[in-house]
Amino acid sequence: VQLQASGGGLVQAGGSLRLSCAASGRPFSNYVMGWFRQAPGKEREFVAAISWSGGRTRYADSVKGRFTISTFKANNMVYLQMNSLKSEDTAVYYCAAKGTTRDVTDRDRYDYWGQGTLVTVSS
Repeated sequence: VQLQASGGGLVQAGGSLRLSCAASGRPFSNYVMGWFRQAPGKEREFVAAISWSGGRTRYADSVKGRFTISTFKANNMVYLQMNSLKSEDTAVYYCAAKGTTRDVTDRDRYDYWGQGTLVTVSS
């Protein structure tokens, strides 16, 4: 399984970015796809997750109402649309995949990880 994240960059506070994650290597129909982030000096934290088959979503409280996770199954893509960005959203963002639907917020439950993409929000 390979996960390739992209779309990070520098944006002003209040702006938007869309992160993409290209997934390959196996069928993902029973998987949960997640986004996590890690700011300097902090632990990697859950951002959002979506079930590949049913589209059920889950968000961290800190991003609820501002971020939207989605999939485009035809191309095996996972997206994270980030709006109303704040300086505290600055982090390296990672996409991840897990084969079960439980504990979607727990980073230790994810089986596969992509490389990170850096998001910097200037205030």
